[in-house]
Amino acid sequence: MWAQLRTLSQENAAGVAQHLVMVARLLEDNVVAAEAHAETAVRRAGRVPAAREALGIVAYRRGDWARALAEFRTVRRLSGSSHLLPFMVDCERALGRPERALELATGPESRGLTQHERVELAIVVSGIRRDLGQAAAAAAGLEIPELAGSASSPWAARLRYAYAEAQLALGNEARARDWFARAVDADVDVQTDAAERLDELDGIAFTDLDEVPDDDVSRDGADAE
Repeated sequence: MWAQLRTLSQENAAGVAQHLVMVARLLEDNVVAAEAHAETAVRRAGRVPAAREALGIVAYRRGDWARALAEFRTVRRLSGSSHLLPFMVDCERALGRPERALELATGPESRGLTQHERVELAIVVSGIRRDLGQAAAAAAGLEIPELAGSASSPWAARLRYAYAEAQLALGNEARARDWFARAVDADVDVQTDAAERLDELDGIAFTDLDEVPDDDVSRDGADAE
């Protein structure tokens, strides 16, 4: 990021950097505020890839797929990097263009991805295959060396979860349960709802007390009086 900001004046670079830091801090808990900081960064540094990427990520989190895709394309044009390809493919999927998404995923840009980016792309492509009813292809696409890798890998929870989903789509419930359990083991940061999916497969149901009528919630207390 700092290398990109060198094209700006010192004062502007410092201001844009502060806005980008705030985007990272607020993205999880206050996406509206994060968007405001990202938009300010883009107004001040519209040709800085990091600023456009921040705005794209915020739009992606908000489900504004068209805007996110446009920003990611701008990042690619400005930087020459394809590191956002998994996000771009997922945006095409969300926009209801699975064939375009698959074409993008298998294009020449995919060859320059890092290991982490390749795994993320495989997860997205597997989801597209499931959307298209191609469960066998969805599972096969995730049978990569990283699937058998360490649970501490940054992609382990999401990769195992996606493979469990593919197995479920194939009708292999026992195998799906096994991989949801493996996802739980790897999901120390709770990136997925693997624990809940595992409970569903085990037939465990939880009652949301917020949805239980007041008479039912207070019955025990009334009896105690």
